[in-house]
Amino acid sequence: MLRQVRGNERLAISAITRLEVYAGMYEDERYGTRRLLSRFLTYSVSPNIADLAGELIARSRTRGLLSVADAVIAATALLERLTLVTYNVAHFAPVSGLSIYSLPQEN
Repeated sequence: MLRQVRGNERLAISAITRLEVYAGMYEDERYGTRRLLSRFLTYSVSPNIADLAGELIARSRTRGLLSVADAVIAATALLERLTLVTYNVAHFAPVSGLSIYSLPQEN
């Protein structure tokens, strides 16, 4: 599926996404998870990303609350001009101007 999404582009993730993957990983998945994550460029949380994430949370109060993690991920995508690839499009609905690619739900 990653080949289909990326085309000729390098895939990237936010440091927050990396944190979420590690938090959900089981010990027997460690090797495969590290191998998968090595394929991604990881963007750190810069002051500009943190500032924009805070603004996104503040703006989302009237349109549905945006979590801190989702705000950082969205701010990273916006500032780096990336398309956000997700199964959870609804999580990012409060963010205007965000380019989103919706992954099909697995059965």
